[in-house]
Amino acid sequence: MPIINEKEWKIWVESNQDPYGKCCVDIARKAMEILDSESGDFDTHRLICRAEHEINAEGITVFMAGAIASMISSCHSRGEEFRWKWNVDNQIQNEGDKANKTGGVLNPALLNLKSNGHASPAAEQKCK
Repeated sequence: MPIINEKEWKIWVESNQDPYGKCCVDIARKAMEILDSESGDFDTHRLICRAEHEINAEGITVFMAGAIASMISSCHSRGEEFRWKWNVDNQIQNEGDKANKTGGVLNPALLNLKSNGHASPAAEQKCK
């Protein structure tokens, strides 16, 4: 898998040896392998769900999906493309656009203290 930031990937792997964290690392690794093998457009949610299914994970939380998105975004050769899509796919108003300008990655499980009454799109999706 074309990891362009080996140092950061190593930190992700070494810092996540517990079952919860390792599951995120394993799914991110599989998602990056899928990105390597398939060129063209992709849906960030479906990509993570497919990777989860292919490694036989037993379900992930929305927070875990955000962590996986961060791993892919910061380490993979297509990470910037993934980050932009992820942020737009998970924005409620314009926070994904703002994150894209600053280099951030949205985590749809994090709370916004000024609610507008809308749920995060990722919070409403489940892997099938």
